[in-house]
Amino acid sequence: MTDSSFRHVTVLLDEAVEGLAVREGGCYVDGTFGRGGHSRLILQRLGPEGRLLGFDKDPLAIATGEALAAEDGRFVVVQRSFAELAEELVVRGLAGSVSGVLLDLGVSSPQLDDPERGFSFLNDGPLDMRMNPDAGQSAAQWIATAEEEEIARVLKDYGEERFARRMARAVVQRRVEQPFTRTADLAQVLAAANPAWEKGKNPATRAFQGIRIHINNELGDLERGLAAALEVLEVGGRLVVISFHSLEDRIVKQFMKRQAKGEADKLPRDLPIIPKAFEPRLKLIGKPVYASEAEVRANPRSRSAVMRIAEKLR
Repeated sequence: MTDSSFRHVTVLLDEAVEGLAVREGGCYVDGTFGRGGHSRLILQRLGPEGRLLGFDKDPLAIATGEALAAEDGRFVVVQRSFAELAEELVVRGLAGSVSGVLLDLGVSSPQLDDPERGFSFLNDGPLDMRMNPDAGQSAAQWIATAEEEEIARVLKDYGEERFARRMARAVVQRRVEQPFTRTADLAQVLAAANPAWEKGKNPATRAFQGIRIHINNELGDLERGLAAALEVLEVGGRLVVISFHSLEDRIVKQFMKRQAKGEADKLPRDLPIIPKAFEPRLKLIGKPVYASEAEVRANPRSRSAVMRIAEKLR
């Protein structure tokens, strides 16, 4: 399996690395290595004593990371979800001494563009959608066995699809006759069940997003990954997160705001001193950052990107 012909364009490359405020001797984590765009720029900013760990579930990303690790001894790549970065860093003795964590969420361009990965319906391919094709349940396996109610919930909650119930019913009725194994087949059934086609958007788009998020537990991983990042960062360390749709960004925004506010409001008002455990743990850095007009023209997929930055206080 190879995706060498599928190019990945890193979104908010310079802005993200600037947001990390890279120090020459620091230890950094690229929680979503992908094809290494952010990692390579971080390595350019690091000195000889600096360290960078990359995480990814995708075996093709890991192959790219291993090639980079062979070139640069300051870099190590790990085939794990960033949700597990705390466990990995504890084993490596690095928990609490990380200078920055970067999370670039969503699906990489090579994953989307390669029909064999099954993420997109633009080119027909096997109905898979797994970030790691060697682990877990594929989209085809889930679609074949999930209850109609569960399919509707996934399309509604993760795809924000208002016709989720109609689409789920259509999928369940059709799978009785023939199982879904190809992306184009599923997209056709979903589109036919959608009564309100949006101009310029395939009517199966939201449903495919919902299924992909569910198959890869993307929102659950994000919640765990944010909490893990906060634990492994040193005081003054930066957390930089790039999101590509509202569900992700809402989780990131609420997490950062909650940690920046602290929990003093849970204490009695007349308490003279706020215990340290209730003080804020993060400081928000600047405003949300969006792709420039020039970047959006060069890479339309960057249009929906939003980046948030926070710094650890304690």
